[in-house]
Amino acid sequence: MKEHTILRNDWTREEIEQIYNLPLLELIYKAATVHREWHNPEEVQMSTLLSIKTGGCPEDCSYCGQAARYHTNIKIQALLPTETVIEHAKKAKEGGSSRFCMAAAWREVRNNRDFDRVIDMVKGVNELGMEVCCTLGMLTEEQAVRLQEAGLYAYNHNLDTSEQYYEEIISTRTFDNRINTINNVRKAGITVCSGGIIGLGETHGDRISMLLTLATMPKHPESVPINALARVKGTPLENNEKTDTWEMIRMIATARIIMPSSMVRLSAGRIEMTDFEQGWCFMAGANSIFTGERETLLVTPNPGVSEDLQLLKTLGLKPMAKEKNNVLESEI
Repeated sequence: MKEHTILRNDWTREEIEQIYNLPLLELIYKAATVHREWHNPEEVQMSTLLSIKTGGCPEDCSYCGQAARYHTNIKIQALLPTETVIEHAKKAKEGGSSRFCMAAAWREVRNNRDFDRVIDMVKGVNELGMEVCCTLGMLTEEQAVRLQEAGLYAYNHNLDTSEQYYEEIISTRTFDNRINTINNVRKAGITVCSGGIIGLGETHGDRISMLLTLATMPKHPESVPINALARVKGTPLENNEKTDTWEMIRMIATARIIMPSSMVRLSAGRIEMTDFEQGWCFMAGANSIFTGERETLLVTPNPGVSEDLQLLKTLGLKPMAKEKNNVLESEI
């Protein structure tokens, strides 16, 4: 299965630039080839993302409607009851999702009753046999250990953009803060979910820089979400142009080639894509999507489960079977 492409963490900027700038169809062909070496090309992991605490965030991320300082239509919602979250997870599992992600609009995790409740949610979702993922903001090593002990499988913390462009998008924390949290997650033995957003006004060079940071980590993120900016009314980036889908495909294909073992997730922006465009993204190496009803990381619309299952069927794809804990179960 893994005969030709080797995993590398020593990529140079020039090498990634060369791949990124290949003629598009050549790039897609190379990416599709790598994808088939490392993954079953017929399977797509379906992940469901639920906003467990919405809005009121003190950060100033220019793309996000949940920042308290922007006037958007997003309603502030306190942390959901644990039972409600578990019900959502059960429904997601029934719909074919094998990963359940819980997002809270916090700047950082605080050691309080809310975090205790998140720990209970992690335990509850883990007992359903799903991969459980959280995105809760900045995290200390001790907090990461608590989440790992509760059964957390993955932690999402996107780089968003390049280190050079980061301060143009966010001023309330630094790029190094992002890297520190990712390092804390790694040390705790939790898998890393980290990618970025295109369409923020960044250059192609910024996109290449972001991919370089991810691909030269000591261990590649197990999951790499590629997001197109979801333009939220009331945020500083609401008037940015719609991200061109070919640009998304170029990013997905480059990520697939340089991080061959990672799941590459086609994330925000899917609602504005046709089935044809999504099909090209899968061809270029995307093998994971967020599905569900309205809940996504940016609290923006998302295609429904039935639409996604129909799309996969049309393309001859199927939801990825749940593999987590199989070894343990077979030994019992």
